[in-house]
Amino acid sequence: MAFPEQLRRWQRELRAQFPLIVANPEVAYLDSAATAQKPQAVLDAVLSYLTTGNANAARGTYPWANRTTARIEQARDRLRRFLDDPLPHGSGVHFVGGTSDGLRAVARDWLAPQLRDGDEIIVPFADHAANAEPWLEAAELLRRQGARIRVTPMPYDEAHDYDVERLAALVSNRTRFIAATHVHHVYGNDMNVHRLRAAAGPEIPICLDAAQGVGHLPLSTAELDVDFVVFSGHKAMALPGIGAVWARNTRGPAYEPAGWSGSPNTTGIISLAAALDWLDAAGLGRIAHWTTALGARLTDGLRTMPSYEVLGCRQSLAAGSAVQQRQGIVAFRHHAIGSHDLGFILASEGILVRADGHCQGDEGEKTASVRVSLHVYNTPEEVDRLLEVLTGLDRSW
Repeated sequence: MAFPEQLRRWQRELRAQFPLIVANPEVAYLDSAATAQKPQAVLDAVLSYLTTGNANAARGTYPWANRTTARIEQARDRLRRFLDDPLPHGSGVHFVGGTSDGLRAVARDWLAPQLRDGDEIIVPFADHAANAEPWLEAAELLRRQGARIRVTPMPYDEAHDYDVERLAALVSNRTRFIAATHVHHVYGNDMNVHRLRAAAGPEIPICLDAAQGVGHLPLSTAELDVDFVVFSGHKAMALPGIGAVWARNTRGPAYEPAGWSGSPNTTGIISLAAALDWLDAAGLGRIAHWTTALGARLTDGLRTMPSYEVLGCRQSLAAGSAVQQRQGIVAFRHHAIGSHDLGFILASEGILVRADGHCQGDEGEKTASVRVSLHVYNTPEEVDRLLEVLTGLDRSW
């Protein structure tokens, strides 16, 4: 994919809005799938709130508390618009600590009370463990109560995409729930979840782990027809410790968290609303185009080096691939250098990547790898710098 000058000017203007990136020009931060850097607008919104009206929400009647309560409700509406909610008056937005917390809340508070002996749920065991363990925990809780829940693995095809034909064949009159992932956290695939509704049928609820999707590429709940979208704010340029559960509330009972909610993470919610504003203004379509092009530049370089194995679909490596492109995430291994060692080598060159097992589910990759994850503040020159170091290691082995 090309980087026309107009797109480069747009990217330079956005990159200049990230204080940590600007202050460290010698560092190439390539770990945005773990956490994204924060633009100045998000930092300013949090500082302004803390210095002009910090108060607890729904706990007082004075102006600061009332304004905080109103801002939280406004943040809920902001998220509905960001997700292209087709029925905003009926849906729910619930703030949580992050994706893992949100998925566990859906499993515990919404799914488990509805399941009965002999019911089935379908779970993607080759995705992130956070999108497997909560559903297994719900099944185990019910087993202790005497109800046997069948947990069926989501089927995949050779491109590490969901196999919708096999999924359709698995669905039965006892299937009550399907868990899925928007963008794979290791392979970078857009998992084509828009195809799941036809395979699942009109009644089965689908829960989407969108940790690597929200803030990276457009996500329309109107088009996807899923029932839950769960994500972490810190991967979408907000502060750590905030995330959200969006619930459609049209299949099954309306989702409501169980128990006493306690004080909300007001600064996290303020940061999330500001991050969504920033992302919309920047243009998620352009961001996705930029990061996909950077990922293609990296895979085009890696596929010429015999010492490296790029994980995921082999057909998606080339920039001109007809199959799904990688959404700014590329994972690879060196055949002789361990991934942890390779991560240390890259860090010594000022290139920051993740090198470990990436919290894979039980059917995922078992061997550690280096994961490069890109965002709008990254540049083609940073990718080239990474490739230069990797090329030197390729030649030395």
